[in-house]
Order: sequence, then C-alpha cells, then structure tokens
Amino acid sequence: MRSIWNGAISFGLVSIPIKLVNATESHAVSFRQIHTEDGGRIRYRKVCELEDREVTQAEIGKAYEDADGSMIPITDEDLSQLPIPTARTIEIVAFVPEDRIDPLQMGSAYYLAASGAPAAKPYTLLREALKRSNRVAIAKFALRGRERLGMLRVVGDAIAMHGLLWPDEVRAPEGVAPEAGVTVRDQELDLADALMDTLGEIDLDDLHDEYREAVEEVIAAKAAGERPPEVREEAAPGKVLDLMAALESSVRAARESRDGEEAGAAEEAEVRSLPRRETSSSRRAPKATGGKKSTSTAAKKTAAKKAEPKKSTAKSAGSAKKTAAAKGTAKKATAKGTTRGGDKSTAKTTAKKTASRRRSA
Repeated sequence: MRSIWNGAISFGLVSIPIKLVNATESHAVSFRQIHTEDGGRIRYRKVCELEDREVTQAEIGKAYEDADGSMIPITDEDLSQLPIPTARTIEIVAFVPEDRIDPLQMGSAYYLAASGAPAAKPYTLLREALKRSNRVAIAKFALRGRERLGMLRVVGDAIAMHGLLWPDEVRAPEGVAPEAGVTVRDQELDLADALMDTLGEIDLDDLHDEYREAVEEVIAAKAAGERPPEVREEAAPGKVLDLMAALESSVRAARESRDGEEAGAAEEAEVRSLPRRETSSSRRAPKATGGKKSTSTAAKKTAAKKAEPKKSTAKSAGSAKKTAAAKGTAKKATAKGTTRGGDKSTAKTTAKKTASRRRSA
C-alpha cells in the first residue's frame, strides 16, 4: 500500500518511525458528465472572473474570503511560519478507555506501518502496551495543511489510527428527538426485545452493496448492447397504525425468515423470500407435514385390508379341499360297494345257470 504521510509516533521519549497508509477504500461506481446529444465529455475549466480567461495551475493561489466578500491572499510561506509541532509527528497526549470516544467523532481510518527495522521494537512495544491496558491512545497530528486529532488502537498485529473531529465540531442533537412526551408500554418493549432476539446477530462480512451490484449489471448490459435487467419494485411500506400489531407482525416475519433460512441451509438452497404459511392442501402433503410416519401407517392399513381377503380366500380354499376330500372318499366308498354288489349278483346268476343245466340232463 502506498504511504500518504511519513513521520514518527512520539511516545514519551520514544520515537517510532512510521508510514501512514489508507485503511479503507471506496468501491462506489463513479460517473462522468457528458453531452447527451453527442456523448462528448463535459469538463470544467478554471477561468478568472476579472479577465474572463482560462488560467493555468501555476497561476492559482489561495485566499480567505472575508465577511464582506473581499479576498485576503494567503501564501504557502505564510503558513510555513506557523508553529505546528505535529507537522511530522503523531504526538500521543493521553491513554483512555475506548468507550470514552464518541463514535460521532470518528472519521477516516489509517494504518500505521513501521518504517524500517529500527522501528520494529518500539512499534511492538506500543502495540502490546495498548493490548494489555485495554485502552486507546489519543494523539495530535498534522495532515493536508491542518492539525488533527486521532485515536490509535490495535487491529490484529497492526496499529490503526482513526481521525477524530475536534469536540467543538460535533453538533448537539437539539431539535432532533420528538418534542411531545411519548409513553412506551412494557408490552411494547417486550416485543421489541423479542424482535431483536429473533433477528439476532450477523457476520458483517456477509453484507454487501446491492445497489452497486445492480449498477454494475446495468453498465455491463449497456456495454454489451443488451437491455438492462428489470428490477423488481419493492412494495412501499404502509403506515403504522398499531405499534403492537406491527411489532407482532415483525417478530412473526423474522421467525419465519429465520426458519426458512435454516431449512434452506439444510437443503443447500438459497432463500430469497419469506416462506408462506401452510395451507390446508399443503398440510395434507407428506412433505409439508413431514408425514413419513403417517404415510407408512396408511400403507400398513392398506396392506392389512388387502391381506384380509387373502386370509378368507385361504380359509375357503381349505374348506373346499376338505369337502373335495370327503366327496372323493364317498365316491371311493360307493365305487367299492358297487363292485362288491356286482360280484355277488354275477355269482348268483352263474349258480342258477349251472343248476338248470343239471336238471335238463
């Protein structure tokens, strides 16, 4: 990272050579002004109002505008004579608990990088001292022509510095809060607490600039000669008439959203909208009810019903077999009786014929 300022941290009698680098960067999409008729760039030119002509950078200086509109020229030489002890030094003036710093005062953030091997030891000493004390360092430094206030704290293994506004640069919140007296009931506070608990925490690394992404999609589509994607319009929020009802609805929606996200994570699916409440038809479906148990029970009942006719059929088949066996036995018995009776009648007929033959002889 490119340094924007070189100097030293003054820590009592200890001096730590450092380099100042930006800790943040802007990812905002920037636009240029163009002439809509032909697409030509619109540029600004520096023109002297008295001579009505464009001037070069070498001809431009600075001045202070007085209350009556007159200009008081100020040169770099005038400013160089001013006593600024922090021109090249970040002078630590105090160590305080971090909660003493009002977030309203915090501005740009920088990293302080150790400049060279000699700075490693004192740099590490200051870092570890800040860690062990659980405090931050308040310092003065000069940057871009003015003296500033800063707060040094530990970020990982580095020391970061936040530019602070001077206390008199922070406005008092007068006329901002509602003037009329408002009473908040305990039930409303309980619902607000429930809503905060339901929403829970979030990993800030998961947050991203959706507007910037949408702008980049429009630019990519236009560059490819395609039609920009249509953006779904969000429904405008209605007026809050009943605070309790609004809180209850918010808690319910947050819980449904949380349940939907957990279910989507289990199925490795992306949740894009709040899940709808179950309808009567969806409750009958096995998936909606989680009804594997009820489905298997119904299957068992159906199988049992199918099995009952089989049992009765088997019983009737057994009875039929017994009846057939009885009939078969009866037939055999009849057949035997018939055979035996036939043999007897045949013997009698033969005896009679023999007796008649003997008489005739």
